[in-house]
Amino acid sequence: MKKFLRSMSSNVGVVGELLSFFGANKRWWLIPMIAVLLLFGLLVIFGTASGLAPFIYTLF
Repeated sequence: MKKFLRSMSSNVGVVGELLSFFGANKRWWLIPMIAVLLLFGLLVIFGTASGLAPFIYTLF
């Protein structure tokens, strides 16, 4: 598994560096938190810049 992650980290740049950092420091529990923050950020960006805003407002 570690060999696979090391080979991926050389190919994917920043994401690979983050994965190797989380693996080396045993911080795997941060990955879901970062994923949720990224999703909310994308929701805010696309909600304000496009015609999706009325549909997003109905979700909340």
